[in-house]
Amino acid sequence: MKKLIQNFTDQKGFTTLIFLTLLLMLSLLGINAIMTSTTDVDIAGYELNSTYATYAAEAGVEKATAELTTFYNKFGHPPPSMPNDSIKLGNYAVVINVTKSDSTIITTLKQGAYRGLYALTDEYRIEATARAPGVQAAQTVMATVDAALVPIYQFAVFYQQDLEIAPGPPMTLGGRVHSNSDMYLQSDNRLYLNSYTTAAGNIFHGRHPESGQSVSNGDVMIMDDNGNYQAMENSDGTWLDSQADNWVNSSISRWGGRVEDSDHGMTNLKLPVVASGEPSDMIKEESGGSNPDSYEKKAGLKIVGGQVFYKQSDSTWSDVTSDFISQGIITSGTFHDGRESQDVTSVDIDIAKLGSSSYWPSNGIIYASNNGGSFTGTRLVNGSQLKDRLTIASADPVYTEGDYNTVNKKAASIMSDAFTILSNDWQDGKSWMAKNYRQASETTVNVAYMTGNKASADGNYSGGFENLPRFLEDWNGVTFNWKGSAAVLWQSEEATGNWGGNYYNPPNRNWSFDTDFLDPNNLPPGTPLISIVRKTSWRELTPNYASSGG
Repeated sequence: MKKLIQNFTDQKGFTTLIFLTLLLMLSLLGINAIMTSTTDVDIAGYELNSTYATYAAEAGVEKATAELTTFYNKFGHPPPSMPNDSIKLGNYAVVINVTKSDSTIITTLKQGAYRGLYALTDEYRIEATARAPGVQAAQTVMATVDAALVPIYQFAVFYQQDLEIAPGPPMTLGGRVHSNSDMYLQSDNRLYLNSYTTAAGNIFHGRHPESGQSVSNGDVMIMDDNGNYQAMENSDGTWLDSQADNWVNSSISRWGGRVEDSDHGMTNLKLPVVASGEPSDMIKEESGGSNPDSYEKKAGLKIVGGQVFYKQSDSTWSDVTSDFISQGIITSGTFHDGRESQDVTSVDIDIAKLGSSSYWPSNGIIYASNNGGSFTGTRLVNGSQLKDRLTIASADPVYTEGDYNTVNKKAASIMSDAFTILSNDWQDGKSWMAKNYRQASETTVNVAYMTGNKASADGNYSGGFENLPRFLEDWNGVTFNWKGSAAVLWQSEEATGNWGGNYYNPPNRNWSFDTDFLDPNNLPPGTPLISIVRKTSWRELTPNYASSGG
């Protein structure tokens, strides 16, 4: 009996030992599970916080990119200080650091509406690091941003409004042609375009519906990507334009991608950089500082209201009116403008006498504004040879008389309300006579010009690009030679007369794009620029799990 009790007691002790062992094992498993769960939670926390930190860092990059874009769009040059910052986004502290490349480089744009154009490019590196207080996880995002400035005078023709080209005599036009609206092409004889022809609206063969003009069926030939001219006219007598079936594919096949409109994805090309609003502000007076875009602010010499001021080396203005009058650099003239049906009171600037004086603007920019109670204009005379590069910006209509910039050609431009060509045989006294008394002679003008226009409306034709430099003489059978770049970014506000009438006959047009402008060293002073800010790369840097110190 005692032995039996002893055996039972031994078995009970063994069972207890097994139970305790199992309990210990379960406890260890439980502790391990808790520890594993805690580790998983920590890892999940790190991952979640890292994700949130990435989003916060991305927001920091976008903030800096937006600030760079806004500054370039307003001012057209690098900001005086980098948009570095420390900000709070939710629970996350974000530190933004921006650095700029040491030098500006010249790049050729490879894609999009600007492909083929060169740009003056600055590269920015943006790094944004985000972390939350008390959380070890942090994340850094890095992006590179190119801020590119594209000189507008890389286009042969650039219109903000509808572009119409409808020459009577044969016309060949070299260089890129673009409209930020619709484009209308036709000719009485033949029109040859030998580069990219693009529109943010539609490309049509024929006339603007508001022009009041009849359609002609002369050749319209556009050069393809192989250098061969291809007609807009189809073999069946119809026209390949935006109204045609399968327009996109057919145009790509015919011209190799060199003719594009909105159906191809072409969009508006941004206008030259202006801080306040309208491109026409560039030619308007400074108005006591209320117009920051005025070229009066940029000028080294200005003629305002008949007074002449020269900017000295200390940036102060000196009144040199008496010198300009005594030296004959400025004189006054009166002649009749048949298009405006008005007499013009002009301030005439003798470019040759200015060049031999000590008052040539050091930065090559002259500003003129002489609008008063009567119809006034700025006229450039004796301008066949320029002393140096020159830009003339004027709120007036501008007239060039005779050859301009033909001897030892320099980079030159004119910005004006309207632009009119007076030939080498122009005489003020004959301007009131019938046009057969105003016979033009061959004249050459080498200049980029940015000017106003009067759009086709209510049956009145704008005159088209072929009559954009306005004419007041009988040019029948006479050649007008022009090499440069043309931009129409606003409507004329002073010279608002309609095209047409019996005041002139058009010239034979020998017009071409000045390829010298494809070298940034050969641009006119103060050339307006188109701003493009693009993010070129983006990546997350390796997450950082070091203590945040919070």
